[in-house]
Amino acid sequence: MSQNLKVIFAGTPAFAATILAAIHAAGFAVPLVLTQPDRPAGRGMKLTASPVKQFALEQGLAVIQPASLRTDGKFPLEAAAALDRLHSIPHEVMVVAAYGLLLPQTVLDIARHGCLNVHASLLPRWRGAAPIQRALAAGDTQTGITLMQMDAGLDTGPMLSRAQIPISPADTAATLHDKLASLGAQLIVEELRLLAEQGKLLATPQPVEGVTYAQKISKHEARLNWQLPAKRLACQVRAFDPFPGTFAMLDDEPLKIWEAAPVAAHKVAMPGEIIEITANAVTIACGADALRVTQWQKPGGKRLPVGEFLKGFTLREGQCFVV
Repeated sequence: MSQNLKVIFAGTPAFAATILAAIHAAGFAVPLVLTQPDRPAGRGMKLTASPVKQFALEQGLAVIQPASLRTDGKFPLEAAAALDRLHSIPHEVMVVAAYGLLLPQTVLDIARHGCLNVHASLLPRWRGAAPIQRALAAGDTQTGITLMQMDAGLDTGPMLSRAQIPISPADTAATLHDKLASLGAQLIVEELRLLAEQGKLLATPQPVEGVTYAQKISKHEARLNWQLPAKRLACQVRAFDPFPGTFAMLDDEPLKIWEAAPVAAHKVAMPGEIIEITANAVTIACGADALRVTQWQKPGGKRLPVGEFLKGFTLREGQCFVV
């Protein structure tokens, strides 16, 4: 049955590559893959293919990389060529996962069964670009995957299925990303098999209440504000690992903090003041409680546990980070 359903796929980062790999492994025909144009990356800023493109080329799948799919936008010729390609290739459904480009109604209407989106949150919570990071930063205790029939809105379409998982106190954006990518891959394969067998899917409108938006993460958010509660800062550290990584200013020196946990403050101190240094941790006073930091990085250095970090960088009790 799977081989009879032709699936066009649109996605860009590693999350999407995991989804595409599962669809391909399940035996569904993928006649075309859309992904964003190659971007500069690494120290040399060399043009680099997206994880989706890399997987597609390894498997011999056809790939196109339009800068836009909107014929009324900045790249009308590229968009028109992509639309012609989509119309010319027989397929029943399009699957979209973290593609990064808006799909106009002209694209949503091409496939007989429309476009199915694999979204890394329990919609309607965390619609938008960065649901994994925003869930962690907000201190959510659970998240999941929602499969959605796409419409012209921002993650507003009716839901096909949802699966929930807990957020561990140790989860970072990296670990939660991998868990959700695997869950999303499992769910979309199940949904596509159902579509192949039944020829239709049942969708349910999203709840009206509980809508939140997951804005794209920006580097200016990475600086820690010591006047905030330690619990909130610890969530921020986990949410921004691996990108962009949180940091604190010590005089003019930006020090990245990669691993931290909230603890009770054992003495009264100003927010940002180092109140204890041990072989395993540096504890810093916050607006409420304190942050116990166990992994640091100095400019140009590597991520290091406290013991290793302090061999090459001096900290002392009573020092204050810039608030």
